Amino acid sequence: MTAQSFSRSKALQTKALQLIPAGCHTYAKGLDQYPVLAPGFIARGRGAHVWDVDGNEFIEYGMGNRAVTLGHAFPAVVEAVQKEIANGCNFTRPSPIEVECAEQLLSLIGADMVKFCKDGSDATSGAMKLARAYTGRDYVACCSDHPFFSVDDWFMGTTLMGAGVPQATKDLTLTFRYDDLDGAAALFDRYPGKIAAIILEPSRGADPKDDFLHRLKELCHRNGALFVLDEMITGFRWANGGGQAHYDIEPDLSTFGKALGNGFSVSALCGKREFMRLGGFHHYDKPRVFLLSTTHGGETGPLAAAIATIETYKQQPVIETLHRLGASLRDGFEQAIRRHGLGDYVSVVGRDSCLVFATFDRDRRPSQGYRSLFLQEMVRGGVICPSLAVCYSHTANDIARTLDAVDASLAVYARALDDGFERHLHGRPSQIVQRSFNVPGAFDEDLGA
Repeated sequence: MTAQSFSRSKALQTKALQLIPAGCHTYAKGLDQYPVLAPGFIARGRGAHVWDVDGNEFIEYGMGNRAVTLGHAFPAVVEAVQKEIANGCNFTRPSPIEVECAEQLLSLIGADMVKFCKDGSDATSGAMKLARAYTGRDYVACCSDHPFFSVDDWFMGTTLMGAGVPQATKDLTLTFRYDDLDGAAALFDRYPGKIAAIILEPSRGADPKDDFLHRLKELCHRNGALFVLDEMITGFRWANGGGQAHYDIEPDLSTFGKALGNGFSVSALCGKREFMRLGGFHHYDKPRVFLLSTTHGGETGPLAAAIATIETYKQQPVIETLHRLGASLRDGFEQAIRRHGLGDYVSVVGRDSCLVFATFDRDRRPSQGYRSLFLQEMVRGGVICPSLAVCYSHTANDIARTLDAVDASLAVYARALDDGFERHLHGRPSQIVQRSFNVPGAFDEDLGA
């Protein structure tokens, strides 16, 4: 690959840090998540490839935090959006496309009603509000093995970044472990008649054990709580109907987003009419719920993107392709790991359609330093891979080129285990997003200090 320059990215990054807290609007896209030698700003994308502001081309696997499953600028989606917004994007009364999109999504996942919004946080927080209103209870419980549910206080209070969240709010959210039915049952025993809902992802990659999801749902209902599935990631990657279809389970409420519009800003709270009706005006037995009243919830362009995305999933083998490409990527990656003798230091985990990798140091401890080194070397090889999430537009040639980069990167990794990642990494290592405090001076160089 030709030599890379990131001079324009660096200049823009310095300006962004002065204007925007953390320099971007999604923490997972921040400069602290990447090595110094990495593109800072993406100018355009097409299919599975992106070009940064310096003109460097990369095969990409972050896919907008897994929001893009068909590919960047996927023609059917772009054409649908262009056609729709030519007639306007936001009106004083609802647009017919709101009804059409609702019909399309509900037919895909089998729910009764839906409320559209713009991001996952609004949808999951709406689910918690609805559960509390329906049950008259204050406590909710989320799965601590699943890293992110919402930017709102009910969830952030459970994390290391709980600054600004009142203690009273923190106390109302409980946590449990995935596949630990006894742990969830203990919460209901400890807070009898007080838990409104349990929320979790259907899976982070490994399938649930011992019928866990079905038994957890039964536990919720036995204790008068709602069973809520967060399908932000599993939806449009596990199956056409999401993780709930794949595992044959019907939640009381579920939330979708990310890939729903192939990256366009649309999310959804879906569920049974018994619960969702509380956000309307044809019920008289319970108080009215102010549920997801968003100025841009019915924005026509993203809804057109959602319809085009759903139609593509119905008409083309998207899910099958994602799993096939992911399986090929996993197999080649694991072969390279064995070839370099790194079985104790690098691993690939997750479902084939949604893979991630893990990096460990010489003492077999999780390491941001070695993760940064691997990311740096993959960038040198023309690949951006904060995760290993394939899209429908990846090709066999993309996978082959990616595996060539993996092989070269792991060769450097193996050498670094002998003499330390510091000798091979340019600049500071990346850090985890959820940390209570910043490390003094760690990113001064990014400000030009």
